[in-house]
Amino acid sequence: MSFSQDVWQRNLGLYQKTLALPFNQQLAQGTLSREAFSHYVIQDAHYLLAYGRALAVCAAKAFEADDVIQFSEAAKTAIVVERSLHDGFMQDFGISKTQFENTPLTLASHHYTAYLQATAWAESYPVVLAALLPCFWIYAEVGKDIIDKAAPNNPYQAWIDTYAGEDFHTAVRNVIATVDRVAARVDADTLEKMHQAYTHAARLEWLFWDSAYEQRQWPGLDD
Repeated sequence: MSFSQDVWQRNLGLYQKTLALPFNQQLAQGTLSREAFSHYVIQDAHYLLAYGRALAVCAAKAFEADDVIQFSEAAKTAIVVERSLHDGFMQDFGISKTQFENTPLTLASHHYTAYLQATAWAESYPVVLAALLPCFWIYAEVGKDIIDKAAPNNPYQAWIDTYAGEDFHTAVRNVIATVDRVAARVDADTLEKMHQAYTHAARLEWLFWDSAYEQRQWPGLDD
């Protein structure tokens, strides 16, 4: 069994809980509140910069030249291409540049970005790959699930089309193939660390969406 097959089965329950989150269910139905989606867009734009930085470190640690190219391009995509999508959403939802810049990371966003960047710098290339994989893979699977049941004239159709689109899914399949190739040559201890890194990042994916739906800030400090 490949690493990707094993790690997906180990975390299938967590993925199903992510699909069942009110944020994703209501996004599919087109009934998600504008406030919750705006909260998400702002936090996701902050997240993508940190994710791009982690991908760049991953590229620097890669074992092969093709992997350096793959993750360098992924870092560019995270920061440039997807930022343009968020710029569009921010305009559509009336989020000003000043509002975005003055909105700090929430507790969930800070936790996730800090974990990814710390892992990127401190851990080996295989473990970094495993920590970065959930953001690729879970988004692709959520997008595929949502597009099959999305309501017509959905106000969030552009988001759905991005993560259900073939270009994104091709990129995700390529990342999974790289992770499996790297995982096939590591020792047992490293493989277990890869599983731990994936699961922790997958939990933070769940937390990120749940936090966006509830529009959570730092508890007890923003009253």
